[in-house]
Amino acid sequence: MPGLLILGTRNRKKRQEIVQILSFPGLTFGDLSEWPQAPEIEEDGATFQENACKKASVLAQALGHWVLGEDSGLVVPSLGGQPGIYSARFAGKQGDDEANNDKLLVELNSFADEKRGACYVCTAALADPQGKIHTTVEGRCHGRILRERHGMGGFGYDPLFLIPEYHKTFGELSPAVKDALSHRARALERLRPTLTLII
Repeated sequence: MPGLLILGTRNRKKRQEIVQILSFPGLTFGDLSEWPQAPEIEEDGATFQENACKKASVLAQALGHWVLGEDSGLVVPSLGGQPGIYSARFAGKQGDDEANNDKLLVELNSFADEKRGACYVCTAALADPQGKIHTTVEGRCHGRILRERHGMGGFGYDPLFLIPEYHKTFGELSPAVKDALSHRARALERLRPTLTLII
């Protein structure tokens, strides 16, 4: 199907965010919830880029469509880069945002505010229906981890991730502002010129 890009995720919130950022004339989006036969991808890479490329390539070959594979997470230098590629399962269970946030607060409890710097990282990879990677892009957004949650928006670590210039967390900022600032927005904007290959 010309103009179809499969997003390599079953996360509805992530899909919604990507579609809002990437709206592109002539391009339609699907995700893995519409492809029950799509294989589960083990994210066993050592970097965000390795995981993104594996998702994109394996899923594209399995589904016979263009696929956007994406891996993202939170990097906290004071914790040696944790949670990093394990961000979604930092506390053990995949996708348990509350437990992940609780663990992050415990791990950073003894750190002064100036040692609570963090950045969100997003790497995205675009693969053609044969599984060939055409481009990989990265985006970063720098902030600081608060001592308690603020806001109900977003997902992941958003209620703890303060954007100093706005004095608000990603959990408090509107989707439009977050989509302009976020690591995912910055990565996907760099991907935009390649999307003409799909249409």
